[in-house]
Amino acid sequence: MGKRQVKNESALKEIKLPANEEEQFGRVIKMMGGENLMVKCQDKVVRRGRIRGKLKRRVWIRANDVVIIAPWEFGKEDRGDILWRYTLPQVEWLKQEKYIPLDF
Repeated sequence: MGKRQVKNESALKEIKLPANEEEQFGRVIKMMGGENLMVKCQDKVVRRGRIRGKLKRRVWIRANDVVIIAPWEFGKEDRGDILWRYTLPQVEWLKQEKYIPLDF
């Protein structure tokens, strides 16, 4: 039985930015267990985020991480999917390039 290859975060050198107006930056406030967590978004709304299965097995998400969240379009405005997690050097680059505020 072969080992499953998992990409580590140092291999992920590209920086993904929000693709459209619905996707936005957020900061993880609290881990709620399983694949759920609380995220404070750029629009000052606290949403319950769900880690997508593709991301769940590859990247560990902790409190105070900066993520991209896509709010759900149907029914629940206070929920969303986590699409991407940024490393610390990537967060510093986002602050320097003024994609996120310095106190974010």
